[in-house]
Amino acid sequence: MIKKFFLPFLVAIILCASCAVSNKNYNPNKKFSRQQLQQDYSLLRNILENKHPALYWYTPKDSMNYYFDSLYNNIADSMTELQFGWQVLAPLTQKIHCGHTSFSMSKPWNKYIKDKTIPSFPLHLKVWGDTMIVVGNLNRKDSIIKNGTLITSVNGIRNHQMVKLLFQYLPLDGYADNVNYIRISSNFPYYHRNVFGIYKNYRVGYIDSLSDEKTTLLPYFNPAPDTSHKKNKTWPVTKIPKQIIKQERRKSYRSMEIDSITNTAIISLNTFSNGGGRHLRSFIKHSFKTIRQQRAKNLILDLRSNGGGDINMSVLLTKYLRNTSFKVADTASAVAKSFNPYSKYIRQGFMNNIGLFFVTKKKKDGAYHFGYWERHWFHPKTNNHFDGKIYVLINGPTFSASTLFCNAVKGQNNVTLVGEETGGGWYGNSGLLIPDITLPETKLRVRLPFFKIVQFNHVQKNGRGVCPDIFIPPTTEGVRKGIDRKMEIVKGIIKESN
Repeated sequence: MIKKFFLPFLVAIILCASCAVSNKNYNPNKKFSRQQLQQDYSLLRNILENKHPALYWYTPKDSMNYYFDSLYNNIADSMTELQFGWQVLAPLTQKIHCGHTSFSMSKPWNKYIKDKTIPSFPLHLKVWGDTMIVVGNLNRKDSIIKNGTLITSVNGIRNHQMVKLLFQYLPLDGYADNVNYIRISSNFPYYHRNVFGIYKNYRVGYIDSLSDEKTTLLPYFNPAPDTSHKKNKTWPVTKIPKQIIKQERRKSYRSMEIDSITNTAIISLNTFSNGGGRHLRSFIKHSFKTIRQQRAKNLILDLRSNGGGDINMSVLLTKYLRNTSFKVADTASAVAKSFNPYSKYIRQGFMNNIGLFFVTKKKKDGAYHFGYWERHWFHPKTNNHFDGKIYVLINGPTFSASTLFCNAVKGQNNVTLVGEETGGGWYGNSGLLIPDITLPETKLRVRLPFFKIVQFNHVQKNGRGVCPDIFIPPTTEGVRKGIDRKMEIVKGIIKESN
C-alpha cells in the first residue's frame, strides 16, 4: 500500500540532524497564521495590480481577478513557507503568463537548504511532449529501471496529465511552454516533490525491453546522513586559488573554438550577464577578431542555455552579425513612474525610483516610456563584422535578452535558427528592470518586471516564442546515446555545403 508524506511534513523529513548546525535561527517548519499569509498575499496583489506592466497581457482582468480571489480563499489556517510558496504563489504567478514573474524561497531558506539532499522521487527524467525517458536513477541498486527506460505513468497519472499539472506551477512567456519541458527535465524529482508531495513508494509505469507496458513499485530516494563535513586530518586539503575558480566559472558561461577542417567557429554563450559586463564585452570582441584572423566561413552560435541578462551585451553581439540597423524595441513602457508606495518591499526600490525619474516619460497613451530603447538605432560593426553563414542553436531556455537577439537576426539571408521554439516571447516580454519583491511576513520573494517590451518589427501577439527555421526535437535514441543532435546536424549541414 502506498503511503504519502504530504507537503506539510516535507521539511520535517529534511536531514533534521543538520538543522541545529547551520542557520540556527531559521526554522523551516515554522507555521504562519492565515492572517499573516493573507497580509503577504494582499500586499503582493496590490503591487502586481499597480506596478506590473503586463498583468493582463495574456490573462483578461476578470479572469485574473478570479484567480486572485480563489487562491486567496485557498490559504489554509496555517502554512509553512514552502507550502505557501508552492500551493499559492506558484500557481498565481503562472496565471500571469510572464516568464519574468516567478516566486522564489526566502534567503534564509536557501541558506538552510544549501548542500542538503532531501527525500524525493528517485528518477531523473528527460521530458518532451508526452515522452519521459530515464536519464538517472537515484536508487542505484534498482535493477529494473535503467537509463533509457521509457516511463508511462507515476502513481496512476499518465505522462501527458502529469506534465499538464506540473506546468500549472511554472512561469512562462505567453504560451511558449518549451522552457518548462527543459525545467522539469533539469530536476524532475524537485518539481515532482513540490507539486505532488512525497510518497514512501511510487508505482511507476514503464516500457520493458519487449515493448510491453509494466508497473513496478519504487521506494523513494532517502539519502543517508551527510558526514562529509567531518574533517579527516590524515587527508591533505588542496586549496584552489580563487583566480582559477573564476576562470573555470567563466569558461562554463562562454567558450569559443575554431574547427579548421570545416572553417567553422563555434561560440557557446550561456548568458549575457554572469562574469561581469566588462569580461563578456571583451570575450565577444576578441572572438570576432579571432574569427576574422582565422578566416572562418561558418559560425555556430549556441544560445540553448542563454536565459538572457544585460541587453547591452545582446545588442553588441547583434552588431557583429546583423547586416542592417536595428532597435531593441518598438515600445518599452511601464504603468507607473516609480515603485512608490511599495518601495520598501522592493529590492533597491528607492534607488530605482531615482533612476526611473530620469529615464521615463509619460506619453499620450498614459504609460511611462523608456524612450532610449524605443528611439535609439544601433548599427552593424564595421570592424570584424561576420558575413559568413550563421547557425544559431535555440530551445526553451533561450530567453529574455537572447530572444531579443533571435528576433533581430531571424530572416537575414545568411542566418538560420536551428532547434526548438524559444521560451522567450517573440512578440515581446516584460523586463529591463526586474527587482524582487520581499513579502514582509514569510520573506518569500516574487520577481517584478517593470517594463513591457514589444520587440522591434514585432510579429503578431500569439503567445509563442521565436520559431526555428530548422526544427530539431529530441529523440528517444538521441537521449539514450547522449547525442547532441542539434549540433551534429548543423555540423553535417556545413560539411555538405563545403
